[in-house]
Amino acid sequence: MYTITVIPGDGIGPEVMGAAMYVLEALNIEFKFQEARAGNDCYHETGTTIPDETIEMAKNSDATLFGAVTTVPGQKSAIITLRKAMGLYANLRPVKSYPGVNSIYSDLDFLIVRENSEGLYSGVEQETEEGATALRVITRKASERISEIAFKQALKLGKTRVTAVHKANVLKKTDGVFRQAFWEIARKYTEMDEYSHMEVDELYVDAAAMFMVQDPHRFQVLVTTNLFGDILSDEGAGLVGGLGMVPSSNIGDNNGLFEPVHGSAPDIAGSGAANPAAMILSTSLMLQFLEEHQEAFKLEQALLKVLKQRKYLTVDLGGTSTTMEMAHAVREILEEC
Repeated sequence: MYTITVIPGDGIGPEVMGAAMYVLEALNIEFKFQEARAGNDCYHETGTTIPDETIEMAKNSDATLFGAVTTVPGQKSAIITLRKAMGLYANLRPVKSYPGVNSIYSDLDFLIVRENSEGLYSGVEQETEEGATALRVITRKASERISEIAFKQALKLGKTRVTAVHKANVLKKTDGVFRQAFWEIARKYTEMDEYSHMEVDELYVDAAAMFMVQDPHRFQVLVTTNLFGDILSDEGAGLVGGLGMVPSSNIGDNNGLFEPVHGSAPDIAGSGAANPAAMILSTSLMLQFLEEHQEAFKLEQALLKVLKQRKYLTVDLGGTSTTMEMAHAVREILEEC
């Protein structure tokens, strides 16, 4: 039995989480779900965006599912706080085309490996007489660690190229550290027999952004710093149907958290219009993390079949179905397996 902490959040978070949980019930795996709180509604009821109790529950579970939360101005980010507290230093964001989804490219399949613990998201800011400053923290340890994750993921996924993305020509000190650490790790790994076939290259982030539009097939695994990874991931999502189709993993040495990359979309909350695909795909990533690879594959294939059939799709995918109607269709296919 796996203990899973479930954080629905607010906005459309509870709706997509409810859909994913409904689908998970059809799998041949025993779960113990424990619900925890975070986000805007939590703040207005408890005075904090993420209680200590939620963090402890997540730390002590086998994995955590996170829906979506609305940002509270002037308050700490619930998801960033949780990632740091759990030591989730790697954010894995697959950019993958799915059949039946209106996309700019129909055949993409690459991975963005984003450093998750520092950079401009270090949270060290201060006001000045002229405005404000933010401290960009880049350490050798974090840069080496995220580069190692990139090579390991490339091998696991059968990829043959790892690309470092940075801006070391301008950010000479901080991205200089990242770039040097990446190439040291690249030399170490490509000297190993199982990695010797891999190509390694690097791009400035502005060039990477351009090539992601013009020639995204050149990419297999990209590794980069926190803010660059955040921006490039959303650009990648735009190539394959939007944020409603992109899941993510946050992993560390001892735990994992899985979430869709879309926001809380309060404007459609409660309407039943939210696309559950990214949340369902995030649960598939969780199953892979738990080494339930067969069930993860079955879940993804069931969603793919629903997308191909185009009978039960939400409005953003060109259909008229509700969130739960789409989830029902996925579950029916799973139950037939």
